[in-house]
Amino acid sequence: APLVHNGKVQYNSGAPDDLDEYNAKLSGDEREGKVVYQFPLHGDILHNVAAANHGGIGDVDKAFEEADAVVEATYQTSQIQHTPLETHICFSKLENGRLIIYASTQVPYHVRRIVSWVTGLSENKIHVIKTRVGGGYGSKQDILVEDLTAYATFVTGRPVLYHNTREEEFIANSTRHPMRVHVKMGGKKDGSITGIYLKVDANTGPYGNHALTVPMNSCSKTLPLFKCDNMKYDLTIYYTNTPPAGAYQGYGTPKGTYGLMMAMCELADKLGVDYKEMVLKNHVEEGYMLEILKGLGEGREGNVVPVGSCGLREAVEKGCEMIEWGKRVESGDPDWKIGKGFAMIMQGSGLPGLDHANAIAKLEMDGSIIVLSGAADIGTGLDTIIAKVASDILCVPIERITVLSGDTDSGAFDTGSYASSGTFFSGNAAVVASTNLKEKILDEAAYQLGEDVEDIEIDWPGVARSKKTGKELSYYNIIHTATSGTGRGHLIAPGSFTTAASSVPYGAHFAQVAVNVRTGEVKVQKFYAVQDAGTPINPEAALCQMYGASLKSIGHTLYEDMILDKDGRCVNANMTDYGVPMISEQPDDFKAVLIDVDDPDGPFGAKSISEIACNGAAPAIGNAIHDACGVWMRSWPMTPEKILRELGKIQ
Repeated sequence: APLVHNGKVQYNSGAPDDLDEYNAKLSGDEREGKVVYQFPLHGDILHNVAAANHGGIGDVDKAFEEADAVVEATYQTSQIQHTPLETHICFSKLENGRLIIYASTQVPYHVRRIVSWVTGLSENKIHVIKTRVGGGYGSKQDILVEDLTAYATFVTGRPVLYHNTREEEFIANSTRHPMRVHVKMGGKKDGSITGIYLKVDANTGPYGNHALTVPMNSCSKTLPLFKCDNMKYDLTIYYTNTPPAGAYQGYGTPKGTYGLMMAMCELADKLGVDYKEMVLKNHVEEGYMLEILKGLGEGREGNVVPVGSCGLREAVEKGCEMIEWGKRVESGDPDWKIGKGFAMIMQGSGLPGLDHANAIAKLEMDGSIIVLSGAADIGTGLDTIIAKVASDILCVPIERITVLSGDTDSGAFDTGSYASSGTFFSGNAAVVASTNLKEKILDEAAYQLGEDVEDIEIDWPGVARSKKTGKELSYYNIIHTATSGTGRGHLIAPGSFTTAASSVPYGAHFAQVAVNVRTGEVKVQKFYAVQDAGTPINPEAALCQMYGASLKSIGHTLYEDMILDKDGRCVNANMTDYGVPMISEQPDDFKAVLIDVDDPDGPFGAKSISEIACNGAAPAIGNAIHDACGVWMRSWPMTPEKILRELGKIQ
């Protein structure tokens, strides 16, 4: 096989001055040219600082002076791999003068854009097809193998298949950013919080992938939980010679939630107030203005907005009722101590003012519907949600609706499946497209019936009816006439959606654990995920998301840890030694509960569900461990060795 490249390779942080001159001397074989890998360095590079952000509201120093009690603690999180069952895989080929890419990706349109930049091909010469994705969780939000595969095909003219081994998945792809989260929190004897200081030091690995935005989320998706006038944050992100970090389900929020909710529980303990009552006293409510967001935008000034639909109080009260908060449980065995804990959580529904989604709805020749969506269903059930949306608006049975998505040739641009944007952005685009098609159907039916459009309605199972005469036209009859020689053409309607509105899902996660004070073993006896996802379009799939993400979060809390040697190499890069929880390790009593709170901006009142359930296990289990045996766990995973060390039983 021909070599992909046989010339010089240069690594630097900018383009070399002689690159064009060097390549101009070549014989014409681009494989002999100089390859330059440009790694732009940002921040304070002399101190390995990739990025930083600092800000706040009010006066935290004065707030701490006025507090009756102050707690201050540091929490450490481990480096974690996504461990999708399907590792990164991509196949590319040339066909009819175009580059065809089959990719296990969350972002087909970004794949096309970046491959265009890498190869120099225009985007109309690149066709990206998202295959059925065997797990993404943020790792397939980045373009990690698609550009290499496509470039190899572009240069050699040969089909190329690239498939990561499990070890490569650990060491060469993105991981969850390890963070050191320092929290200082002050409060009054009545349980009110006077001030919060949050300091986050994050390890981004060697390249700065998602370096600023992930740690920003550890503040922007946590501090707005609190009704507090005095808050300050300092973020610093460092380059290191360890496996690269990047996007991971929850996107920084689990780490900030862990530190803040553990500190809040400790503050309640120090003040002698009930933790539940302290949470209910200090959580935000609908209409509360989130001033803290001003400095926490995605590379720009953030939007200061009021809290929208919010089921936080209902989630806390429901979960406390389920777990019988305040009722002590005894194991009957002196070695096993039982405790309870919980944490309030939040996330987002895409990136307001940045994300964009499109869809196209078509009435087919037999009266059925095809929706062409730019969205990427990565196992979340997004295609089903789009079908249900179209079915409801167009009065067509769902089995007569086909959704084609994740194909850059057949759809229209969508930023992709990340940041919990699928239902909110892609679903809303489907709402707009379906509504526009409905209007075209009504207009065409009115034209064919010789009536005003205001006098026409649509009904099940796909008919248009005159309100005056009761005369009906089936969608089949409408489209048949519209596409005949005397008709007005095929009925096709686009839909586009973007918004500055922020629809935030809220929730609370509850844990009851048993801790063996002799061995340090922890058993999660009960785990309840109670969440406000607006009005769910597909409740069954929403519950599945909650169960899966909650169990994943339990794994982070108790088991998972990429162990690095002194040179930064991962020594447990396999599923046997790493510590992913098995289904047999799920809690004995495991429940997911949806709190219906209609959201005015979401499609049919829905908000996101896919990430928020990753955020609650660490503080809920950590607080439950303290309730059981009196120790505060300040790092995850919360292993038996760490618990015994905190109990003073080992050094």
